[in-house]
Amino acid sequence: MDAPARLSLREKNCAQCYQRARVRPSRRDVLASFLGSAVAAAACRRAPPRPVPVSLTDDLSRLGHQLRGAPLPRAKEISRAREVLVIGGGVAGLSAGWRLAATGVDFELLEVDQTLGGTAQGGENAVSAFPWGAHYLPAPLSAQGPVPRLLGELGLIEGSDDAGRPRFAEAALVREPEERLFYRGLWTEGLYLRAGASQDDLAQLERFEAAMRELARARDSRGKKVFAVPTASGSQESPWRELDQQTMAQWLDAHGYTSPRLRWLVDYACRDDYGLEASGTSAWAALWYFAARQTGDERSEGYLSWPEGNHHLVKALAAAIPVERRTRGALVHTVEQDEGGLWHAHAVDGASGGPLHLTARQVVLAVPRFVARHVLASWRASPPDFVTALDVGPWVVANVTLREAPPSRGFPLSWDNVLYESKSLGYVSATHQRQRARDEGPTVWTWYYPLTGPAKQERERLLSATAQDYADVLVADLTRAHPGFDRFVTQVDVRRWGHAMVRPVPGLRASGALEKAQASLGGSLHFAHTELGGLALFEEANHFGVRAAQACLQALGRREESWL
Repeated sequence: MDAPARLSLREKNCAQCYQRARVRPSRRDVLASFLGSAVAAAACRRAPPRPVPVSLTDDLSRLGHQLRGAPLPRAKEISRAREVLVIGGGVAGLSAGWRLAATGVDFELLEVDQTLGGTAQGGENAVSAFPWGAHYLPAPLSAQGPVPRLLGELGLIEGSDDAGRPRFAEAALVREPEERLFYRGLWTEGLYLRAGASQDDLAQLERFEAAMRELARARDSRGKKVFAVPTASGSQESPWRELDQQTMAQWLDAHGYTSPRLRWLVDYACRDDYGLEASGTSAWAALWYFAARQTGDERSEGYLSWPEGNHHLVKALAAAIPVERRTRGALVHTVEQDEGGLWHAHAVDGASGGPLHLTARQVVLAVPRFVARHVLASWRASPPDFVTALDVGPWVVANVTLREAPPSRGFPLSWDNVLYESKSLGYVSATHQRQRARDEGPTVWTWYYPLTGPAKQERERLLSATAQDYADVLVADLTRAHPGFDRFVTQVDVRRWGHAMVRPVPGLRASGALEKAQASLGGSLHFAHTELGGLALFEEANHFGVRAAQACLQALGRREESWL
């Protein structure tokens, strides 16, 4: 039936979506959109893959998009009064709760989802636990700061070396083989394509690595490490910030790096950590990636990982917070301050649908800016410029359960498995950390796909594809490296992240938007989120969560040691 002629704006938008949905793109069109026309053509020449069970595990819009609709209910009577409210149960909010729980302050953490962790969530099936987002943590170079403190609480630090750098439990470090790369029918070791590399390719790689070591040693006029973890502990001086005015592709051009293999490696790093290609990534951020986690003489000890990825750390943070101080399924829709300076948080209970009304003297707002602009009453009519300055990109993550790992040619199955000629990031083996002589039996592989184009259009593309579309894309992508891949698949579970990662685009750091975003409101509402550092990383989220909690403690007159 055609859409009626007289419709509201919302109805017209829905009608347009309906009309578009009536004409579904072909399988070939979907594959071409996500993997390119050459892959689509090759996949369509093969027999269609065997149908496999597939599910969409996210609920992308049901709760969060209520913030944009009609006003939500409020309770006049106060449900609970706290000293501190932490709103948001991602890594930043949990880190704030972890810090507060060590002090005896009366606080409560509220999270809209039933699962804590934000984009560091994890899942589990009969075969293995697996990540739904971030899947590793680079081993810290220093024993100072909240991340090493957390790792120490988990028993993962086993002393230090002569230089005072921590030594980590072998079981948590990614075991070998760590990484492999698929190129033209063969898997090779590592993520740099050495097979067939020319002398000039290898010379440029050596020159690039030497340049990164020099940047790792660089200090500013006050002796601070220029590229440091977290970013707040690094240099903020303008000569270095000027690197933020150009893209990484422009930086490579300016320094004579023309090798396609090196440029691929840099581009992969940008897509992997930032959800952007090198042509859209700030040179500062890309150089930080290569320089921050080394001293110039020593690199990080490696990667810490678990079957469920960084959800392992999420569970540790949550376990430190008493159960009665964690409220899940609560959609906080309004945060406002009264004339006396008391903060009021109005929420909807996800289970009952009833309103909640909480008050606090101090608030940690641990949500992304695109949510904060709808929740914070004073921002609704006219959000600050720095709120709209942040670019946040979408991702797709799929966990594919296999009856056994399919065979492959060349270097053996590794923890991280990347396809050189693919728009995806390849897959990580969730069962890799099992200490076995041979990798056999059922396994779960986690496949990552960043949508690197303009965010608004990419979110539309994200939503336009079905779970079956994503399963088809995954199978077509991995069949190139594993012929007959579909015969090994028993289940595909897909999750879409519409606002997955803040993107370090050129100009973000130099503009001053991050410093403005980090500033508290009136000394009593403090922001905490990974995006405040401009990089979507566990260390950033943890830093800003602890920082916000300590700001609350100071405002309340509590004298506590700094964990930063």
